[in-house]
Amino acid sequence: MSLHIYNTMHRSKEEFKPLEPGQVKMYVCGPTVYDYIHIGNARPVIFFDVVRRYLETTGYHVNYIVNFTDVDDKLIRKAEQLDMTVAEVAEKFIHAFNDNIEALGVHRATLNPRVTDHIPEILAFIEGLVETGYAYESGGDVFFRTGKFKDYGKLSHQNMQELQLGIRIEVDRRKENGQDFVLWKAAKPGEVHWESPWGAGRPGWHIECSAMARKYLGDTLDIHGGGHDLQFPHHECEVAQSEAFTGEPLARYWMHNGYIHINNEKMSKSLGNGITVNELLKRVKPEALRYFMLSAHYRSPLNFNDETIAQSENSVERIANCYGNLHHRLAVAVNEQGEGAAALRARVEAIQAQFQAKMDDDFNTPDAITAVFDLVSEANLYLQRPVAAAEELQILISAFEAFDKVLGLLPAAGEGELHDSEIDALIVERTEARTTKNWKRADEIRDLLAGHGIVLEDTPQGIRWRRK
Repeated sequence: MSLHIYNTMHRSKEEFKPLEPGQVKMYVCGPTVYDYIHIGNARPVIFFDVVRRYLETTGYHVNYIVNFTDVDDKLIRKAEQLDMTVAEVAEKFIHAFNDNIEALGVHRATLNPRVTDHIPEILAFIEGLVETGYAYESGGDVFFRTGKFKDYGKLSHQNMQELQLGIRIEVDRRKENGQDFVLWKAAKPGEVHWESPWGAGRPGWHIECSAMARKYLGDTLDIHGGGHDLQFPHHECEVAQSEAFTGEPLARYWMHNGYIHINNEKMSKSLGNGITVNELLKRVKPEALRYFMLSAHYRSPLNFNDETIAQSENSVERIANCYGNLHHRLAVAVNEQGEGAAALRARVEAIQAQFQAKMDDDFNTPDAITAVFDLVSEANLYLQRPVAAAEELQILISAFEAFDKVLGLLPAAGEGELHDSEIDALIVERTEARTTKNWKRADEIRDLLAGHGIVLEDTPQGIRWRRK
């Protein structure tokens, strides 16, 4: 089975065929860097990381672009609150974002372009739209003529009358049409600004992504992704302005992840129920947060509460314990060759085929995780044997690592934590100290390991360890 993706544009699953064989051009809308990212922001960050990982493991080269919006009304207000410049605010929260995604095991994008580094490209884009009659200047602002783009509304599948009803803003008499959106905003006194043919100002939100995506990925992307809340107006406006400018489809496949609810309520500022990733990582393991995000299909809503997080932590611990047990048995395995290796390999390959089939079906991560637990069951059954062969253990270990290359659910040693090889060496040293009755050194090593959250357990094959 080939990869099929649900395309928001057409409301159906479609076989994935990139423009260039073996190459994927992928753009996902990144954060407006005026604050720490919250759990809702984390869902697309983690999910599209998995999409990128899976594409790479199946042989594609992925050019993955995630932008930073580093000038915006929210940044200007935050700069005033913090008595900082807009650039200083952006830098502070870009660093925070990078720290958060690193903690979550998210691979860095190929590039993170910033709006303020692309003002010439944005101005050229707007000028082109003005020249062709798709945009007009009014009162120092420049607006896009939605009425001239006959397909406006095709991504969100709304007609112009429905869109008009959905616009909850005060009537702006400078606009020819209430649905017209801003491409260039005239600067207010004291605001950060750039010079333009229409006076001092700064870009509107929607034009930024169109200009940066085109610069790094060309007129047509393979995949454009983001949260469901971006479908309208942001992505709808991107479609209109980009396709008006280039005459080409902006993206072949549009992907949108669902909302996150907090205790069955929609997350919102008015309810005050937002949770930042910074706060969450103080009490939740990053791999458990990844598991939670992948435990439902990406297009479905997710409900965050203490129970779902506890279930996620138990699940990743079960996976990690099984993987750790395999490594422990491998370290003490006597037999290199296994008489049942061929049969075990066939069973593992069947599980791997199940995993791939589910990922090929519009990145069905919850069912792919079911395949991971099928592997856990297979491994635990094998580990009950009194004698384990290194060859057979390695078959199971390799399968775990192949799955983890996509999902990222196994724990990794963080900054300042002991690495596996260091732990193994300390356990060997502690065993030798106990043998020679050097109890002081044995106790020192025990306390050191405990301080790093390492739990030691006696087994018939010797001491094994796991992280708390």
